[in-house]
Amino acid sequence: MTLDERKTAFVELGKFLSQFSENNTSQKEGVLCNDLFFDDFINLIKLSQSHNGWFTEEQVYFAAQSWADALTSENLDKWLNEYDFENVQPKTVGLILAGNIPLVGFHDFLSVLISGHRALVKTSSNDQLLLPFLAKYIVAVEPRFKDYISFTEGKLEGFDAVIATGSNNTARYFEYYFKNKPSIIRKNRNSAAVLTGNESKEELVQLGEDIFRYFGLGCRNVSKLFVPEGYNFTPFWEAVYEYRDIIQYEKYANNYDYNKAVFLMSNFKLLDNGFLTIKEDNSYSSPISSLFYEYYTNTDNLKAKLEDEKDHIQCIVGNISGENTVAFGQTQKPQLWDYADNVDTIAFLSKI
Repeated sequence: MTLDERKTAFVELGKFLSQFSENNTSQKEGVLCNDLFFDDFINLIKLSQSHNGWFTEEQVYFAAQSWADALTSENLDKWLNEYDFENVQPKTVGLILAGNIPLVGFHDFLSVLISGHRALVKTSSNDQLLLPFLAKYIVAVEPRFKDYISFTEGKLEGFDAVIATGSNNTARYFEYYFKNKPSIIRKNRNSAAVLTGNESKEELVQLGEDIFRYFGLGCRNVSKLFVPEGYNFTPFWEAVYEYRDIIQYEKYANNYDYNKAVFLMSNFKLLDNGFLTIKEDNSYSSPISSLFYEYYTNTDNLKAKLEDEKDHIQCIVGNISGENTVAFGQTQKPQLWDYADNVDTIAFLSKI
């Protein structure tokens, strides 16, 4: 397949996914293979929560729409134009995927195939259904992909390179096990927001999207706030109150009750609004239903701190200049060229 032929297949996948949204799912004319896949994808979305309690229909629809927005001809061209695929010899790339949010491993899957390699995929037990379904759609649209996609439930074997995502603990295992292979090994990261006190209500409402989307389980979810000394949290509380219905979801509510109890038993000082607790803490990784915050005195010192601690940070939200910053409400809508951990996956795949 040529690069253009591979692009075309993923553009068709984007068109397919564009039909599905929480409030307006409907078939569109001209979408390939709808007769085989449309109804089955609706049923899969409905069943997702039974396989993973965090994968509600709302969250899976959001993930599908995000990828529909990304997989356009214009976006693929903008993403790939700067790379040279002329000398790429097809290799088998093992993918060990996370499963914290729906389709979290799709970018790695896409990157391997679009660059002309074969994908050997080991899905997370938390997300075993969505990616194999989309892989079947890709093969239906472009049958030559059949020889480029395989899934395994056992030990990863017969690969030339690997991209693995896991916790800090599993990353140490990955680094040892794959030490003789070209690899990208991803560890725990979290995202932060820098507030000045001058944010509009709309910006703070959008920040709530960055906090609560996917129940806060993603590495791009904001789990830490940096606020100026003397910061008034009242506008923040008023803005995020729009997300209060999240407490109606049982798994989230259980985490809220448990983590709040742990904090209180430890005599930590908390801010609490009935569905979110905020605790002053230097760490970036807060529990579900909780945010950490830290005061800063001046922006220059804060920028230096963020640079020193960049290996812990996936992205930074706020009206602050610098690398890896995104606008309020945009953390869970990365572009194709927004690489996890700032590691250029396509550059890696072009050289193996």
